[in-house]
Amino acid sequence: MSGPGTIAFPRGLSRALGRLRRNPAALGGTLVFLFFLLMALFGPLVAPYGFELQSAADRLQPPSVAHLLGTDQYGRDILSRILVGSRGIFLLSGSGTLLAAVIGVSLGLFSGFYGRLWDEALMRVLDVLLSFPPLLFALLLLATVGPSPLNLLLVISVLYVPMLARLARSMVLDLRTKEFVEAARIRGERHLAILFREILPNALGPILVEISVRFSYSIFLVASLGFLGLGVQPPSPDWGLQINEARSYFATAPWILLFPAGAISVLVIATNLMTDGLRRVLQPGERLQ
Repeated sequence: MSGPGTIAFPRGLSRALGRLRRNPAALGGTLVFLFFLLMALFGPLVAPYGFELQSAADRLQPPSVAHLLGTDQYGRDILSRILVGSRGIFLLSGSGTLLAAVIGVSLGLFSGFYGRLWDEALMRVLDVLLSFPPLLFALLLLATVGPSPLNLLLVISVLYVPMLARLARSMVLDLRTKEFVEAARIRGERHLAILFREILPNALGPILVEISVRFSYSIFLVASLGFLGLGVQPPSPDWGLQINEARSYFATAPWILLFPAGAISVLVIATNLMTDGLRRVLQPGERLQ
């Protein structure tokens, strides 16, 4: 059953697209994000060269017909490495954010609904985790457990669980006293049914927006850790790792650094714009700018 506080989701795709069309920046960001998503899905299949293929004769070649984005210091095709590397960015960032969402939202729902000692203890633990700067905390964790894709995924989850848990908890605290929740209690609904059939649907809009924001941050975090050498290790075509390897050649071959850095920047900006559009679609009562 939906309560009166339920966020009004669009009835159809046409209404959602209509709201996006009234915000061209959000629509553009969504389209660019979808382009990168398609690139992550199919990029490795359409890459013109193998991402590890080296050619001494083609070292540091500028953009040309043969190599549209040029080659790096090992003669590897930059376009192919960006296409293949996009899959790793999406997999690590998306999986880490999704795991954080499942754990964080579940903790927040139960903490806000049951309260008391459980709620107080959990909030103090989350406060401790939130007191660390995210990048510094990630560096500390990875320095302890060692760099690997699995460890990087777990670090992303640990970083974003507290933020998502606190948001879900605040939504539950606001919704659990609403009339439709009280009506569910009077009908004899079980606690889990009240949480997942009454409260969660009404809190889903802000939670989805927050998940989208955390995904945007995790893209930048994965790239930053790759740049620092604590993320995915060579010979992976990770975008951050590509930037790290290109630093020494920026003066003579700037395209080696600029293209992967540009891919990161465009994807992060597009994700943020898409998040703004998602907020407007899920909360249509908000006045569009």
